[in-house]
Amino acid sequence: MNSYIFEAGNTRAFYTMAWIGLIISFLGMAIGLAYLNADFAVKGFLGMSYLFSVISCFTVAKVVRDKHELEKFINKVENAKTEKFLSENVNPIGA
Repeated sequence: MNSYIFEAGNTRAFYTMAWIGLIISFLGMAIGLAYLNADFAVKGFLGMSYLFSVISCFTVAKVVRDKHELEKFINKVENAKTEKFLSENVNPIGA
């Protein structure tokens, strides 16, 4: 039996894809900057690399936020279970 009421979140593969995408985009931008004084094709490469890095940054931010929110929710549920257990099973002082 699963102890969590709510199961949602991203898979490990999605986290990996987001981080790999971020790294590749920054490498692409660095390579584009190295060849900046070339013709239009190189400038196009730089523009696409920059766009890809921005998109990857948003993806990584979403992944980190989703993971944090999921952990926060699970902690709230676990705390509620603990409080309920203690209120039902612990005798108050003087009773």
